[in-house]
Amino acid sequence: MKSGERTPYLIERLVVSLSYLTMGFIGFIWLVLGAFTKSQTSDFVRYHIFQSIFISISLFILNLLLGIINDVLTVIPFIKVLVQNIYYLLNAPIFLNYSLIQTVLYLFIAYLMITSALGIYTYVPFVSDIISQNVGRGGR
Repeated sequence: MKSGERTPYLIERLVVSLSYLTMGFIGFIWLVLGAFTKSQTSDFVRYHIFQSIFISISLFILNLLLGIINDVLTVIPFIKVLVQNIYYLLNAPIFLNYSLIQTVLYLFIAYLMITSALGIYTYVPFVSDIISQNVGRGGR
């Protein structure tokens, strides 16, 4: 937190935590309501809301690209078996019927939710740098 910046209110910390859980939807609603009421949102709220939206869009695009790459590689005869084995290993139930990818993603979201609920600016490499430059909060 920057010096001279106030501690985020409980409702702000709750909204940004829920924004990570809903992949930015609650945060987007909060921003729309703030625009209608012409209220000023803090740098903390904008930072986390935009970061949650950016992360969710990035995950969607990554999932789409990996799906396309998977479809293209499964056409090649010798690589098809290798790609299918890797796909199975990454998506096989490992921990409480969750795959490795799901477990890592849920732990990442839990980390973001907990740190934002504590009022901490969470740093995610590359993503946080972009958000910091555009929200007005100085770099790390």
